[in-house]
Amino acid sequence: MDITVIVCTYNRCHVLANSLETVLASNLPKSIRWEVLVVDNNSNDDTRQVVAKLFDRHADRLRYLFEPRQGLSRARNTGIERAFGKIIVFTDDDVAVDSEWLHNLTRGLSESQWAGAGGRVLPRWASSPPNWLPLQDRYALAPLAVFDPAMERGPLTEAPFGANMAFRCAVFEKYGVFREDLGRSGDNLISNEETEFCSRLFSGGEQLLYEPSAVVYHPVSANRIKKEYFLSWWQDKARSDVRAFGLPPETKWFVAGIPLHLFRRLTVWTIRWLSGINPASRFRSKTKVWSIVGTIGECHRLSRRSLRSSPTTPSH
Repeated sequence: MDITVIVCTYNRCHVLANSLETVLASNLPKSIRWEVLVVDNNSNDDTRQVVAKLFDRHADRLRYLFEPRQGLSRARNTGIERAFGKIIVFTDDDVAVDSEWLHNLTRGLSESQWAGAGGRVLPRWASSPPNWLPLQDRYALAPLAVFDPAMERGPLTEAPFGANMAFRCAVFEKYGVFREDLGRSGDNLISNEETEFCSRLFSGGEQLLYEPSAVVYHPVSANRIKKEYFLSWWQDKARSDVRAFGLPPETKWFVAGIPLHLFRRLTVWTIRWLSGINPASRFRSKTKVWSIVGTIGECHRLSRRSLRSSPTTPSH
């Protein structure tokens, strides 16, 4: 098998069928052998039945696995373990892919220069973006899984987004798989499993390819166009950063395990948030406040865990 497309899913049977249909309709040369592997991450809806209906028409290409341990990283790692392809592709269970997406994303990996590749993830808006979204910021739409760095085909120096990425199978054998303390589990928003994994690749001297012609479309559901969702996403993203990479080594001064400079930053961004006039810049400042709060909370959590695990000095 040349390519395995892994689609991890959790309680999204209402959108899964349409997403899989677009993946299964991908155009590839007949000489390329490929499969789609659905990893059901402990869903309690009709996910199994949805896949079974598709299997009737795609038995030669579609496989199903059930992974009872909750967590996106666990589901991905199960998929990696059971994949037959020399190239492993990841996408989400609610996207629509361009018909040439899979071929465009993977064709560059025939060159030994690249360990993996990533493409664009574009939004499909159900309505116009609200005026409080700071669209001029490069990562303003990251909570919506949008990745569009506006660059030409060439080396990618950051991690691609999980809805549109591919790696050689040999990369996982050499560098390990996704960390299971990172990544979504149920309804939490912990992330950074892709970023942490790619940091290992970059540290090992590997290169990733950015392929802008590999396009997937991510629906923007109404429940995500809410300030509460964005704030929660940025707060958990900050927690994930600390969990994945720790604190900068130059950090010197702490209170209860929390770097002192965070309190200064919290004050600055809180003032900007409360005094802001423009809706977009005001909300941007508010996301900074929530991010710093997330960092503070995770630092304190790690500090307390470290104290609990420290050996006690025996009394004499």
